[in-house]
Amino acid sequence: MGEESRGIEMDVGDVRIHPIALGADCCYFIRGKSAIMIDGGAPKRARVFLKAIERLSMKPEEIRLMIITHGHWDHIGSAGDIKEITGAKIAMHHREKDWLEKCLKPIPPGVTGWGRILVAMMAMLTPLVRIPATSVDIVLPDEGFSLSGYGIPGEVIHTPGHSPGSVSVLLETGDVFVGDLAMNGFPLRHGPGLPIFAEDLEEVRRSWKLLLDRGAKTVYPAHGKPFSVDIIRRTLAH
Repeated sequence: MGEESRGIEMDVGDVRIHPIALGADCCYFIRGKSAIMIDGGAPKRARVFLKAIERLSMKPEEIRLMIITHGHWDHIGSAGDIKEITGAKIAMHHREKDWLEKCLKPIPPGVTGWGRILVAMMAMLTPLVRIPATSVDIVLPDEGFSLSGYGIPGEVIHTPGHSPGSVSVLLETGDVFVGDLAMNGFPLRHGPGLPIFAEDLEEVRRSWKLLLDRGAKTVYPAHGKPFSVDIIRRTLAH
């Protein structure tokens, strides 16, 4: 299995979920009556993306929408290239659209000891990263955005904390794609839990309480494998 494969494809309700690794970032295809993509991965991963859709017997134009969970470079790096290949519209929260359109590269602060060490390392490497700029077609509001028009039974919810414009995609089944609102596994964490980088950890907790209230059941992070939301529920209880 190459870089384009990560995790196990699965059917949930009326959709099929396909994880795809684009660099260190785990992006997802969600296929229902049509297809959407979550996140755009690291820079220079267009060729890996093409191999992934070929493996899935998908045509590029099947992907109608790419939702960016937040604007850090490992989530937007290949968004412009993938948009050009597929013709998909890019949706991104209004607080971070400039990060893609102007190629900004903010680094979130570490909220754990290990997180602060990694942030110091990233600060040295980030100036070398090059992100192709592209326009955001759908500017997501704070109030949320329904995916019914794209044949996907779910919605985009503003879940700030890791970054000011972070969003999550919550399906009617309770499957929730959270970007970096949670993390799972080496080299970030020993197991699943809250992020080790965040602009506001208390806001992370408030966003998770919102997702729990909205029926989240299974968490799909951008770094690591899916896990039960019960782990987050227990963390918030302490």
